[in-house]
This record gives sequence, structure tokens and C-alpha cells, in this order.
Amino acid sequence: MIDENKQINNTSQQLGEPTEVKQAMKSDSPAHINFNESGSEVTEQVAAQTNISGNTAVNSENSVAATEKTEVERAALAELTQQIESVKTQLEERSTQYMRIAADFENYRKRTSKEKEDLELQVKRNTILELLPVVDNFERARSHLKPQSDGEMTMHKSYQGVYKQLVDSLKRLGVSPMRPEGQEFDPNLHEAVMREPTDEHPEGTVLEELVRGYYLGDRVLRHAMVKVAAPKEDTPFAPEDQSSSASS
Repeated sequence: MIDENKQINNTSQQLGEPTEVKQAMKSDSPAHINFNESGSEVTEQVAAQTNISGNTAVNSENSVAATEKTEVERAALAELTQQIESVKTQLEERSTQYMRIAADFENYRKRTSKEKEDLELQVKRNTILELLPVVDNFERARSHLKPQSDGEMTMHKSYQGVYKQLVDSLKRLGVSPMRPEGQEFDPNLHEAVMREPTDEHPEGTVLEELVRGYYLGDRVLRHAMVKVAAPKEDTPFAPEDQSSSASS
């Protein structure tokens, strides 16, 4: 019997069968069957642990990758935020510069416009001042000429028409005459060339306009030459009065 078992073992080794198979062949006892079942359970547990450890490693790798991705996104967001702030700063600087340039241009426009108006007014003033003596001569001629015949009347009407045309042209340019008679003397408007003592008017009253003054708009074009009232001096006693009082 022993020789048969040895022979069977030798045959099994030659065929490459596992030891468990040989033992199963040797004996059909329940102990061997339970051993095989417990071995399979151990194998399943080992496989499960292997899967868990593999899953843990994969989860760890995924977590590391997610962390790195978050850090990259944060860095990109910080860079974008910095770029936005830089653009805002540049925009504010450009806006301030634009407002400053616009204000300078507006001041320049106003200044040049004012200078242009002043220059035009000065040219107009100088031109009209050259024409005023002609108007003065027309007025003197009108006051002195007394037409008697029809021919003189025709000539008088002709020059009066020229005078009226000249005066109308001056009015369209903004020229208006002063009317100082009866007003108080104003050195900003009038030039006193004569003083007349009188008690009929208060001192400083304009009695007569000798040379007419004119306005150009609301400015004085030419001062009016006027005669101004002065206080009347007291009359001294006559010698006859003094002699008569002495004789009495």
C-alpha cells in the first residue's frame, strides 16, 4: 500500500499537478475541502484590499491634480485681476488727461474769441472815429445854412439826404449819440471845456453840448465836450453905495 502511494506521488509530480490535488486524491476528507474554500476567501480579500489601495492611490492622484488645477486657476485669476486694475488706472489717467486738454482748449477758444471780438471792435472804433468829424461838419453846416431860394433849398435837401444816409449807416454799426443837456456832469462820459456861473441850475449841471459825444454799443466812443454850470459869484458893493452911506 505504501508503495502504491509513492508511485502515485511520483506520477503526480511528473504530471505537474498541485499538491492540493494530490492531497485531494489521497483523501476525500472534509478538512481538505474547507482548506480550499478558506484559501479562495483569502484570495478574494487580498484582491479587495488591492482594489481599495488602487482606488485610494487614484483618488490621491486626482486630489493632487485638482489642487494643482485650482492653484493654476487662482494664479490666472490673480493675473487677470491685476491686468484689469492696470487697465482701469490707465483709463482714469487718460480720462483726466482728456478732461485737462478739453478744458485748456475751451479756455483757448474763449480767449481767442475774446481777442477776436476786441480786435474787431477796435478796428470798428478807429474807422468810425475817422468819420465823426465829417458828421460834425454836416451838423455845423445845417445849423448855419439858411436857404432862401428854391435852388438853395434843393441843395440843402440834397446834403441833408447824404447826412441822413451817413447817420443811418452809423446807427447800423451800433453808434448812438449822447444827450447830456440837463444831466449831471460825469467825467466818464463828458469833457468840460467851459464853465458858466449861474444860479438857475445846480453846480455841475451840463448846460450845453459843444461837440457831440457818441456811444459804440455800451462803450464810450467819444466823450462829449460840454459847458458846465458853476456857482454864481456874489456881486460886490458899488462905490456909489459906499459914498451915499458915508454922507448919511
